[in-house]
Order: sequence, then structure tokens, then C-alpha cells
Amino acid sequence: EVQLVESGGGSVHAGGSLKLSCAASGFTFKDYTIGWFRQAPGKEREGVSCIDTSDGRTFYADSVKGRFTIRADNAKNTVFLEMNNLDPEDTAVYYCAALEIEAKFFLATIQTEAAIDWGSWGQGTQVTVSS
Repeated sequence: EVQLVESGGGSVHAGGSLKLSCAASGFTFKDYTIGWFRQAPGKEREGVSCIDTSDGRTFYADSVKGRFTIRADNAKNTVFLEMNNLDPEDTAVYYCAALEIEAKFFLATIQTEAAIDWGSWGQGTQVTVSS
């Protein structure tokens, strides 16, 4: 059974930092693209970042480029999202997702209803940024 467990969310002031973790189990880590998406109340799902766990290539949404960094610890089947210079617009529930697709398609695919056909995601962790 695929399991993705997020941790590390919380509340910070604008300009602050948080580090999210995603512990994965139940599947072959390197066969999947692992990434993060977020969803704020009343807003569409937004792909944030992903990493190709086989070669380390990373992809970022324009809204977080230069502020967020994703990395993977393949030995521990864990993916991290380091978030710096946080803005109130970053407030959302952040989900870790594992999709069995090429990394270059992850950010677009995760925003669609069809995403569930390619993998799964965790329960999410709340990130709140106050001004």
C-alpha cells in the first residue's frame, strides 16, 4: 500500500522559513516522481515542485522558484521541501504526491482530476504565513 506522510507544517510570519518532509513507503521510490502541490481554500490545486528520484532533476512552479528547494534522500525514501522567504500567498495545505509519470509532466498533471490515475498523495500539512 502506497503511503505518503507529510510533516513540518506550521505558522510563520512573512519572510520566515519552514521545512516540510514526506516519508514514503509501499512502492519503489525510484519508479515515481515525488513532489508537492498545495491547495488554499477556494483555490485550485497548484503544483509546487517535484523531483525525479532517479536522476535528481527538479522542477518548480514560477511562484516559488528561487524560494523553495526540493531534495530527496533516496536511502530513507524521504523528500523534503525547504521553503524560504515565505509570503502570505503561500498559505495552503501542502500535499506530498507520488506519480508514476515523467517529472517534466508532474506540475501540470497534479493540477488535473486525472492525477489520481497516476498515483496518490498524503493527508497534507497546513502552512500558514501571516503578514
